[in-house]
Amino acid sequence: MAHNGRLEEVLNPVECAQRGLILPEELPEQVTEPEPGLTRQVLVHTPALMLVRHRMRRDWVGTAHSHPHEQLVYIVSGRLRVTVGGITSEYSCGDSFIVAPNVEHQAMALEESLVLDVFSPAREDYV
Repeated sequence: MAHNGRLEEVLNPVECAQRGLILPEELPEQVTEPEPGLTRQVLVHTPALMLVRHRMRRDWVGTAHSHPHEQLVYIVSGRLRVTVGGITSEYSCGDSFIVAPNVEHQAMALEESLVLDVFSPAREDYV
């Protein structure tokens, strides 16, 4: 049971899985830099779902791309200019949006930014 964001009882990974709770693997933080100005950390994933933390340096411009995954984006801090399917919008702290599968999109950091991305299914190319 959770209380103030902590488990009241300590369970081993097998017990957690049996109860339907999936925890991040206890591995050292793996932070990668797939592009200059962008760092990526996969926080937790299953084959169906993946949570990723991205940090963008101010003035970072990402490569326009598309992928077969649905992508939910939550802006934790900073400000981004994002083009999705030819429509450009700006997003800041607390904003969220979804990018549909196979739609070209691109982001630019107008400020130092921290973003949480949820992908479904998981991005095999990130692990």
